[in-house]
Amino acid sequence: MFTGIIEDIGTISNLKTELDNLHITLTSTITHELKIDQSVAHNGVCLTVVDINDKEYTVTAIKETLNKTNLGTLKIGNQVNLERAMKLGDRLDGHIVQGHVDQTAICTNIEEANGSWIFTFNYNTSLNNITIEKGSITINGTSLTVVNSKKDSFSVAIIPYTYNNTNFKTFKEGTIVNLEFDVLGKYVSKLLELQNI
Repeated sequence: MFTGIIEDIGTISNLKTELDNLHITLTSTITHELKIDQSVAHNGVCLTVVDINDKEYTVTAIKETLNKTNLGTLKIGNQVNLERAMKLGDRLDGHIVQGHVDQTAICTNIEEANGSWIFTFNYNTSLNNITIEKGSITINGTSLTVVNSKKDSFSVAIIPYTYNNTNFKTFKEGTIVNLEFDVLGKYVSKLLELQNI
């Protein structure tokens, strides 16, 4: 379980393909605090630490994960949002995030707004995921509030702190991001779907 509050930005230092798996090695300021078998969210994707070597650590993404997320598009030098699992008893500063990406979206517009930024994203609605105005959304692991919710798009407003301390500062039009929709909304959507059978 995560909160969507990014702890650090890791940098990809190595990528190694093995069969259908991708071994992702990163450098991070939190590496010295990690341990083997620990869960860490990478751009919102919960992955297990499988190796630690000095300032670098490695996680493995399987084919299912690569098919549903933006991890397969990573290149050496790319920045990745990182968050360790929430400690029981900690404050829930963001919202409930599972680390299970539902689908990807494409950044279609970035607008500077007098000290903040408005980022707009389009996503495929065939998976029946929805946003609601002022609802929660996780983008690359970052807990955010939806503005301008539409059928296949939405926007988020980014404050300077979030812009400077996540990989949002690297986004441009066409950037592919990971989305995790609000878990409560997903349950409500599923219940309504079952009632229509």
